[in-house]
Amino acid sequence: MLTVGSVLLLMVAASVANIGKDPTLDSDWERWKTIYEKQYSSEEEELSRRLIWEKTLKMVTVHNLEESMGKHSYTMAMNGFADMTSEEVTATMTGLRVSDSEMDNLTVDWPQESIQDQAPDCIDWRKSGYVTNVKNQGSCGSCWAFSAVGALEGQLKKKTGRLVSLSPQNLVDCSWKYGNHGCNGGFMTNAFRYVIKNRGIDSETSYPYEGRDKNCRYKTSGRAATCVSYKKIPKGSETYLERTVASVGPISVGIDASLRSFQHYHSGVYYDSQCTSSHINHAVLVVGYCVDRGVPYWLIKNSWGTRWGDRGYIRMAKNRGNLCGIASFASYPLM
Repeated sequence: MLTVGSVLLLMVAASVANIGKDPTLDSDWERWKTIYEKQYSSEEEELSRRLIWEKTLKMVTVHNLEESMGKHSYTMAMNGFADMTSEEVTATMTGLRVSDSEMDNLTVDWPQESIQDQAPDCIDWRKSGYVTNVKNQGSCGSCWAFSAVGALEGQLKKKTGRLVSLSPQNLVDCSWKYGNHGCNGGFMTNAFRYVIKNRGIDSETSYPYEGRDKNCRYKTSGRAATCVSYKKIPKGSETYLERTVASVGPISVGIDASLRSFQHYHSGVYYDSQCTSSHINHAVLVVGYCVDRGVPYWLIKNSWGTRWGDRGYIRMAKNRGNLCGIASFASYPLM
C-alpha cells in the first residue's frame, strides 16, 4: 500500500517528467509515432524524444512560414528524423569516408573526348530509364554503396539497354580489402575498384540488402554488371560536373548532410549557406539538373527512402559556390 509520502513523490516525478512538454501536441505526437512506427524503451526515452520532436516541429513550422513569405526557396517536413538530433542522423544515416589518397588525387585523365563542351539546359536521366527506384540504407553507413551502385546501374543501362538494381550489400560485405568499412563507411571509388578486381557485382535480387555487415557471399551466377575503370571529376568544378552528367549519365558525389535543413528537406530548391564543402560526409547520386523559376538546381537521388524529401529526391542549388561540396568528390565507373 502506498503511503501519502510515496503518492506525493510519484506526483512530483510525473510533474517533472512532463516539464517542457506541450500537451496540445499529444495527438500529433501519437499520430507521428504511428506513421513512422516509433517505439521507445522507457518513458524517460520517450520524453527526451518528444522534446526533440517538439523542437523540430517549431523549426519546420517557422521555416515553412518564412518560405511562404519568400524568404526560402524550399520547404521542410516532419519526417522520420524528427525525434533525432542532427548529430544522431549524421552518425547513423551517412557514411562517406574520404581517405587521404582521395584528398591528394582528385583527377584522372581529364578532359575526355567523350565529354561535351556544351551541355543541354536540362537533363533528367530518370526519363531515359537510367535510374532504379529509391532505396533506404537504414541505420547503416552504406550511402557510399548505394551511390556507387546507382552510377553502375546507369552505365549498365547505357551499355546494354537493361536497367537492373545492383547489390549494395555485395559492396558492404565484400569490399573491405579496398578500403571500405561496411556499415561504418566507405568511398565510391573504392567500391568501383572492388568491382573491377572482382570482375563483377551481383544483382539486388541475388544478393538482397540487409543493412548490416555480414560475410561476403558474392556468386558469379548472380553477377549482373562489371566495371573496367572509373573516372574522377576535377574537384569543385560544377561546370565539369554538369558536362559529365549530360554526357555520361548518373554520377556519384559526396555532400554535407549534417544540417537539419538538409535532413528535413521536403520540396523546392535547397539552399543553405551553412552547407559547405568542409564537412562532406554523405554519398548520393546526381541524376540530372535543370532550372526552377530561374533557379538552377541539381537533381539528386538519396538513399533515405521515399518518405524523405521529394519522394526520395532533393533538388540542390546549382552554381552556388559548390554548395554542400556537390562537386568535390564526383566520380563514375566505365564498363
